[in-house]
Formats: sequence, C-alpha cells, structure tokens
Amino acid sequence: MPDRVLPGPVERGGGGPRPSVDSVNVHTSKIYDACRDKDCIEDLRVYPTISSQAIIDSAFSVRPESATLLFADVNVDEISFNRGYYTVDVTYFYKITGQTFPGGAPIIGLAVFDKRVILYGSEGSVKTFSSGTDIRTGLANGRESPIAVVEAVDPIALNLRVGDTAGGGSELRSIPDEILELIGEELNLSGTGKPLYVTLGQFSIIRLERDAQVTLPGAESFYPTRECVGSSDDDPCTLFSRVRFPMDEFFPPDTMPEEERYRDLV
Repeated sequence: MPDRVLPGPVERGGGGPRPSVDSVNVHTSKIYDACRDKDCIEDLRVYPTISSQAIIDSAFSVRPESATLLFADVNVDEISFNRGYYTVDVTYFYKITGQTFPGGAPIIGLAVFDKRVILYGSEGSVKTFSSGTDIRTGLANGRESPIAVVEAVDPIALNLRVGDTAGGGSELRSIPDEILELIGEELNLSGTGKPLYVTLGQFSIIRLERDAQVTLPGAESFYPTRECVGSSDDDPCTLFSRVRFPMDEFFPPDTMPEEERYRDLV
C-alpha cells in the first residue's frame, strides 16, 4: 500500500539535486467527463424587436452584423437506465444584430438554441453544506448530481435571411426578464410578420465536475480532445467546418505568438 502523501516539500526524483516543490492540499472540482463542440446552427428563428420587425417586413434582405451570447441556462438530469451518466441540457440566448439591404437600417432580435449532451459524472451521495448558508438555501443545495459547466465564446454570425412568407401563430416560450432587459426593447414574440432566420457557428466546451480533495505538487491545464458529434455538410456550415476551434479563447496562453486566429479559414 503506498504511503500517504502529506503537504510539505517534495523532492523531485532524477539524476542529481533538483529544487524541491511544496505540495499543498487542495479542495477543487474533479472533471469526470467533457466534450468540445463546434455547432453549426442552421436557420435558427430570430424574434426581432417590434421596431425591427416593421423594418424587416419592408426589407429586401438582411445582412448579419454580430451575434452575442447573453446567457446559457444549464440543467443536469440523471439517466436512470445507465448508472453514472447524465444529460446536460443547455439553452443559449443570443442577441442578433444585422442591417437591411439596401438602406443599412439596423435590426435587433433574440434567438434561442437548445442543446443536449450525455456525459459521465459518476455517482455520489454526499450532500455539501457550508457556513454562511441559511437553512432554505442549504436544503435546496444538498445534491448528489455533478455540476455541469459550459464554456462558450460569442458565436460567428454566418448568415441572416428573411423568410418568404409571414409567420404566425407560434409563440416563443417565456423568456427570463433579465434577458429581455439586455435586449433593451420589447420583442415581437407573437411570430407575426416576416420571419427572420440566422445561422450561427458556436464553439463550446461542456463538462461534468464533482468536488474533490487532492494533494498536488503542481498542475497543468486540461482540455478535452474528444469532439461532440454533429454538423452538416450544407453551406454555410461547410464554411464553418473549416474554422479552427479557438482553444486559446478557453485556455489563454502565457504569451501571444503570431498565429492565425480561429476566425481565419484553413
């Protein structure tokens, strides 16, 4: 049975005297599973502001300007028939901006994208409580499920188009008030008027974590190498498939070498 590792100076092995490194006990999050994704989200419905909808109804076409990731709502559920595995459901909220052509009138809208992945998160029955937490919050936070973490950059707006016919009938599900405040104007959530669709290129990393206590002499950055399944061979997704995954956006380098950015094509 190996000896127990205790905090303190640790001598590095090797062919001669080398500097010692202090080891420390660390409470951290252990990553059980992770995947990275490069989603090409085609023809995602955009719900413009009421003032933008009036502009879109009389526009010939609309050009994409930018797409901003406002928030990602993350939920974890255990898979009953496969022990240790969980579904991670992510809802992305995007602010979409564009300009009409001709004329260059600005338009603003909201797009919502749902994504589900399955990851391994192990099993655990420990409920965690900490000082400074009241009883209501503590009872709600005692959990057995792992924590899901989503890292994502602002997507690339690949295409923005106006539908041929007026939409109608379908209403968007309720949107959090905080998201509506970020848009700044009232949205046309009734689905009336000419529909607007956006195609986005989204990079993300999703992982499942649990609390862990470890003794470490040092640590290195971790990133997943397994890619999530999904994409399309149709344009404009073919173009997006040629874009490099922006690893430096998630793990910033110590220096800034002269390399091509992820927005450059291969």
